[in-house]
Amino acid sequence: MDEKMDLLSTEQNNSDTLQIDRSSTLEMMELINRADQTVPMAVSCAVPRIAEAVDRIAEQLGEGGRLLYIGAGTSGRLGVLDASECVPTYGTPPGMVAGIIAGGEQALVESIEGIEDSEEDGVSDIVRNRVCAKDVVVGIAASGRTPYVLAAIREALARGALTVGICNTADSKLSQIVDIPIEVVTGAEVVMGSTRMKAGTAQKLVLNMLSTGTMIKLGRVYQNYMVDLLANNQKLQARAVRIIRLIAGVEQATAEHALEEANGQVKVAILTLLTGMEAKEAGAALSRHRGVLRAVLESAQK
Repeated sequence: MDEKMDLLSTEQNNSDTLQIDRSSTLEMMELINRADQTVPMAVSCAVPRIAEAVDRIAEQLGEGGRLLYIGAGTSGRLGVLDASECVPTYGTPPGMVAGIIAGGEQALVESIEGIEDSEEDGVSDIVRNRVCAKDVVVGIAASGRTPYVLAAIREALARGALTVGICNTADSKLSQIVDIPIEVVTGAEVVMGSTRMKAGTAQKLVLNMLSTGTMIKLGRVYQNYMVDLLANNQKLQARAVRIIRLIAGVEQATAEHALEEANGQVKVAILTLLTGMEAKEAGAALSRHRGVLRAVLESAQK
């Protein structure tokens, strides 16, 4: 038995919910909701560290590196979720942002709790993914002491990668070894030790900030529009047309035609409408400016 678990803030007993099993359903939901409301404030305390991480991640990715999330259980699943959404939302190349979960794909849908204790698997997953000095590895662990994650981070450090740690306890083992520690102390859970709740919510918020901030820094957002989205289904096609229409100030039919002429590339379509460039010329201009739409538009105005 691990007696040190008693010291973790995420494992404390929440006195506010001690009688939750005797509550009405409405009271139960209100208790959970009140507990959840404390999470954004806990995240706000970590904003400076999150900003530091975004700057460093954007720098690494801008030089051809990758952003790799690694975790076990809920933490691992959240990393995989955030990574998988970067391709359709921001048009990232496959592999630029990836999630690694202890136990592999099976662990996404099935709880394999024991796997989080395997240091060997943590090392082998970093080796298998060929982590190098250009990459960023983000370890996610509510307790900040998951053996699988700690071993993975140590291996990533040995390979020269930039490392970030996301945890929900103060002064954790994970924070002590990473380059940039992000500690979001969420405290006792509604159900004691169920870190998929407040801790998991906090992790999701931080991951949203890391990936969104990085994509903005890389120019995959113009104003507040996702101009690199992949319009590969009806919903995203409609969103792409609407983005073009709003930015360029044109009618629906004009936006649809521009998107078709641009081979589905939203930024190219916008440039053709705003500058009069042909699609090929617009694509070349974006390449010269590392894909940053604002930079191309500012250059065209000079």
